[in-house]
Amino acid sequence: MIDYIKGELASLTPVLAVVEACGVGYALNISLNTYTQLQQRQEKDDAVKLFVHESLVAGGRDDSFTLYGFAHEDERSLYRLLITVSGVGANTARMILSSLTPADLINAIAAGDERILKAVKGIGLKTAQRIIIDLKDKLPVMEDSGARADRGEHKAEAMVNNEVKQEAISALTMLGFSPAPTAKVVVALLQQQPDMTVEQVVKLALKQIK
Repeated sequence: MIDYIKGELASLTPVLAVVEACGVGYALNISLNTYTQLQQRQEKDDAVKLFVHESLVAGGRDDSFTLYGFAHEDERSLYRLLITVSGVGANTARMILSSLTPADLINAIAAGDERILKAVKGIGLKTAQRIIIDLKDKLPVMEDSGARADRGEHKAEAMVNNEVKQEAISALTMLGFSPAPTAKVVVALLQQQPDMTVEQVVKLALKQIK
């Protein structure tokens, strides 16, 4: 499983980035949000790091293995949530993330704003409603600082170690716990004891999550 690819940006278009790492050129499908981020790094001639989602389609004549690249983990997380929604495939999810920033998408779903989602090409009313219903309770894990600040929540979480928080939430989610209550418990624990390790947070959270 590929988590991320880091290397030289060999070529870039609004829909595809080729990153060369250790002599291998990896072609990754990207959103316009990621394209904008990569353009800035290309101008600075910086090495790039893209978080990867792998898509394997098998069982027919057109077997395929496709890589999707994201400038930030939050965008990848949103993409992975979107493709769990019935009626939202890989290309539709990428279209959504090309039309809306992660913060705008989060705010639209949290507010139940069907109008913003329907403005995305290929998204009808039923699909917009389904996205809101299916993902509304899963958003706290993905929320970036800008979206939280808009609702007055960023200040409370500003002092926690974000890396430890994300790793602990990810571990607990993989164990089968719901993302929303998990995030609240993890943040509360780190506010009380900011120096805790991921292992310590997970062990304490297991005793508190209902």
